[in-house]
Amino acid sequence: MLNEVISYLKLEPGHIVLDATAGGGGHAVEILKRITPGGRLIGLDADPNAVRISEETLKDFKNYKLINDNFRNLDRALSKENIKTLNAALFDLGISSYQLDDKTRGFTFKEDAALDMRMDPNSSVTAYDIVNKLKEKELADIIGKFGEERFCRRVARQIAARRSEKPINTTGELAEIIHRAIGYKKGRIDTATRTFQAIRIAVNDELGALEDGLKKAVSWLDIGGRIAVISFHSLEDRIVKNLFRAYSDLGVLKILTKKPVTPQAEELSVNYRSRSAKLRVAERI
Repeated sequence: MLNEVISYLKLEPGHIVLDATAGGGGHAVEILKRITPGGRLIGLDADPNAVRISEETLKDFKNYKLINDNFRNLDRALSKENIKTLNAALFDLGISSYQLDDKTRGFTFKEDAALDMRMDPNSSVTAYDIVNKLKEKELADIIGKFGEERFCRRVARQIAARRSEKPINTTGELAEIIHRAIGYKKGRIDTATRTFQAIRIAVNDELGALEDGLKKAVSWLDIGGRIAVISFHSLEDRIVKNLFRAYSDLGVLKILTKKPVTPQAEELSVNYRSRSAKLRVAERI
């Protein structure tokens, strides 16, 4: 939803903008075009590979700084760059296409790979740890809460039974266990999707980081500054909606999207992964 994001942010030359999820630099390019001359972009990403990709994407620009850090630490990053206030902030949540396509990262079950799922490869907790070391009830709770999987206890029971024989090492093994627990049907959404999502969220503490990052970003917005968030599943969207509403009640934010903006048919035709995207935008008042 690049066009929608750029339109809502109301960017002008001289603006200071935070791209909290730099990814491959696609949003950053369009932001920099609009804030030049005089503006500055600070881009964050927990994945060092994303920072390297963004550096290449943005090589024709000068007025930016890319930082390898989680957006929950955006206050530290902005202070270090002597940024006082922001005119705009963007959060494009979830997992990037290049991360899904990199079979070595273990984010997808379409390729058999080690159970990793870390956005930041320096993090200590991996998907292997979640799958093999948590108690069955803890695992079921994670799958139920973060994956909204109604068969969470059945999946956890099957995982516990298999790992009692030998550790579960790969994404392929885990997917096979899930399919055995709740069945497998050919179609758009694999039955293992919700469990994989839950484990990835737990590994990266994505929801906790989101709440921390959004609160800090709002506090850095100048009057009239705008914050845009693209979420990809109901748990993320709920956090954004509730936080925006709470700040609206306090007279801190004005909500600009009463209902979330969703992708147009044209975008869906070229990017099926965007089907679940929801954009919410608010303005500091």
